[in-house]
Amino acid sequence: MRSLQCSLLPFVTIAILLFPLALNATNLAPIDNTGVQIQPMQQNGITYLSGGIGEDEARAIGQAQGYNLHMTFAIGPENKYVPDVDVTVQNSSGQTLLTLSDAGPLVYVQLPPGKYSVVATRNGEERRDTADVGSGAARKLVFHWNSSE
Repeated sequence: MRSLQCSLLPFVTIAILLFPLALNATNLAPIDNTGVQIQPMQQNGITYLSGGIGEDEARAIGQAQGYNLHMTFAIGPENKYVPDVDVTVQNSSGQTLLTLSDAGPLVYVQLPPGKYSVVATRNGEERRDTADVGSGAARKLVFHWNSSE
């Protein structure tokens, strides 16, 4: 038994080391644009993407550049993506910059540097978070609900 464990160790080690590369390769895989309906939208001068239903749409949004706020909406213990979320983004002065209905499961937003409040509502149940965005890496927010109801 010990001999079997020792002989498998190099293979397990290589698999663990290569796993992140496999994930990146999947994210960079070609996208079949025939089913992708993602187009940049604007509201109050704020550009955003909303969608991600299906693997190609999710990858298309995930590969989009220039969006400094990334939001993901999910439910249940399996973290299943949900596309039926109402979203409000307000600046630090309380001014509403973005109001979306039935958004998601991914929403990427281009915002000027600053601090923002985000309210995500699904079936009347609110989730709140704040995002400090700048010119660096995108700020990622995940909103989760416990049930699919």
